[in-house]
Amino acid sequence: MQFIDKTKLYVKAGKGGDGTVAFRREAHVPKGGPSGGDGGKGGSIIFEATSSLSTLLDLRYHREYKAKSGQNGMAKKMSGANAQDFVIRVPVGTVVYEEETHRLMADLSHDGQKAVIAKGGRGGRGNARFATSRNPAPTICERGEPGEEFNILCELKLLADVGLVGFPSVGKSTLLSVVSRARPEIADYHFTTIVPNLGVVQTPDQRSFVMADLPGLIEGASQGKGLGHQFLRHIERCRVIVHVVDMSGSEGRDPYEDYVTINHELSQYQYRLLERPTIIIANKMDLDGAWENLKVFQEKLEEDIPIFPMSAITHEGLDRALYCIADLLEQTDVFPLEEVEDEGILYTYEDEDEVGFDIHQEEQGVWVVSGQKIERIVQMTPLQNDDAFKRFAIKMRNLGLDDALRIAGVKDGDTIRILDFEFDFMD
Repeated sequence: MQFIDKTKLYVKAGKGGDGTVAFRREAHVPKGGPSGGDGGKGGSIIFEATSSLSTLLDLRYHREYKAKSGQNGMAKKMSGANAQDFVIRVPVGTVVYEEETHRLMADLSHDGQKAVIAKGGRGGRGNARFATSRNPAPTICERGEPGEEFNILCELKLLADVGLVGFPSVGKSTLLSVVSRARPEIADYHFTTIVPNLGVVQTPDQRSFVMADLPGLIEGASQGKGLGHQFLRHIERCRVIVHVVDMSGSEGRDPYEDYVTINHELSQYQYRLLERPTIIIANKMDLDGAWENLKVFQEKLEEDIPIFPMSAITHEGLDRALYCIADLLEQTDVFPLEEVEDEGILYTYEDEDEVGFDIHQEEQGVWVVSGQKIERIVQMTPLQNDDAFKRFAIKMRNLGLDDALRIAGVKDGDTIRILDFEFDFMD
């Protein structure tokens, strides 16, 4: 299966059903009164995490998701049916961002977790809702509220406890294959691993954790060179970083310079990777010159970081490193990707204050008003109805739009435009 860990989507929730204007006219029912029902709620776009998927491949070939609209209201005060939510199944570890602002919308980190990405519009109210003692037979109703729509960016970030980092061909894949049942491709050329591999590791004392073998980093990986930038995101969730260093220098590189280079790339990446517990695995100790290089490495290393000489091929020194990793995991909490208020099973993306509006002059005598709340009122008002238009004018006055237009310099007879609706300003 092709490994896809990043994709862009367009999602649009369903519009709420329109309320209706109706009056009860039945034999032997005098003064039946208004009986228009409410519209149903539009369907929401919901992401659900599942452990049965391991890639975003399905989303790569289906880029638009639209939920259905709610049913319109009916006579006899019958409400329209709510539309069914559109549920999109994604792998555990999927993170959803709003593309334009890169705001975190959801972080689906466990099986079965759901997130409302685009909320369906509420249904419009029927005229039965507007009956009062002063107006017992209203001809006012509401249109359904438009559903939210977003261009979103989905990223899959592996849920590994431990991340193996290092240059190509230092033995990361071999190490993973030895300590777990994972079977990554292993060969004697660079970038053998082109997708991340996961394996469940169990120590001799029966402690277990998930280890990720990531494609080899090179200098400049944090700026996009090689495969590093493409897969650095997969160590964002790791609680322990394991540097695998070819201590024999079999590739002709200096082991300490390899370590410094990889550390620099991690420091250039976001999410404070260098703040996490780190160990160094000095691999390929069975080759000539490895022990001499290890002595020089230890002399140059300024940080107090545990170093474990070992050979992934011969399994020598393996258990001590695994015990240390398990101990560090027990002492280390999860590093959050961002500060997000956890509401349990359901996240809902909410915009901030909607009350404000902007006024700008498009041309001489033409003014444009924009603002989420005002635009929603226009979208939900059947403006061809005189009573509804009067109600709309009162709402605009209560929001302070009349005074704001005067302060902005709008003159009597100027055209005011809100979305596709235009009217003349009368002072």
